[in-house]
Amino acid sequence: MKLLARIVFTIALCVAFLNLPACNTTKGLGTDIEKAGEGLQGSAERNGAD
Repeated sequence: MKLLARIVFTIALCVAFLNLPACNTTKGLGTDIEKAGEGLQGSAERNGAD
């Protein structure tokens, strides 16, 4: 069980470090989230979601 927790923690840490350079400011984070939302909305519209 400790091995699994260590693996999960290591993966989460790697993901966090990979995301840090993507948005250096709060404004950058907001822009990233907005673009992700727009992409999801476009996908939903293309696939017939209400």
